[in-house]
Amino acid sequence: MKWQGREGSTNIEDRRGMSGGGMAVGGGLGGLVLLLLISALTGTNPVDLINSTSPSDTVAPGGVPADDPQAKFVSVVLKDTEMTWGRIFDENRQTYEAPVLVLFTNATQSACGQGQAAMGPFYCASDRKVYLDLSFFKELDERFGAPGDFAQAYVVAHEIGHHVQTLMGVSSQLQAARQRAGQRESNALSVRQELQADCYAGVWGHYASREGLLEPGDAEEGLRAAAAIGDDRLQRQTQGTVVPESFTHGSSEQRVEWLRRGLESGRVDSCNTFQ
Repeated sequence: MKWQGREGSTNIEDRRGMSGGGMAVGGGLGGLVLLLLISALTGTNPVDLINSTSPSDTVAPGGVPADDPQAKFVSVVLKDTEMTWGRIFDENRQTYEAPVLVLFTNATQSACGQGQAAMGPFYCASDRKVYLDLSFFKELDERFGAPGDFAQAYVVAHEIGHHVQTLMGVSSQLQAARQRAGQRESNALSVRQELQADCYAGVWGHYASREGLLEPGDAEEGLRAAAAIGDDRLQRQTQGTVVPESFTHGSSEQRVEWLRRGLESGRVDSCNTFQ
């Protein structure tokens, strides 16, 4: 990706080095393995585990250190998502309210509970913030076998996709539907929500490509990352068997399909995973 020299977002809270603790279960990518284990052991939809209301650490949004390339990369990606979604919302006579991205180390608190780095990146609709421990990018490379800067950008864009769902009212509708649904139906709704966030990440990637931010091979990096974190692949790795009715994020094939659909079309209306 050609991100060096580009403007970064100031909608970042840098909590790295602050104390924290506990655990949050969010819509992130890195926590899928643990989410699956929790679901299998307790019979609970992992989405329903995000029910704590602890107050979050408070740090005023701002920039990131100039000598911190990884944090700068995230801020540039975040800024580009702000411009892309701002333009898309404007075209539909709506106002895009940019989220805040929280950088933390090891653990932090959110309005959705306490989050740990082991859970991976996640989005909290209650405070409209994305939470990210940068060590996840190393895990994405070494544990999931999905290296590359666009693979990392896909992670951020996926979580921003959840924010877009919140602004569009999708998240609140799904939460109400899951409260009325049984376990299997609730899981199915969760899968559709996650696949739509993948597609929205692809929509951003489409515009980023048109603007010259992407280089040859970048899209393939994102697609490899999507395949690496499919529920079927993770279940096979962690428990040796695949249980489709327990999926909460979608299979590798589904995640690749919807990310690719967003990348190729660049249209929000191509991301209706609920039909």
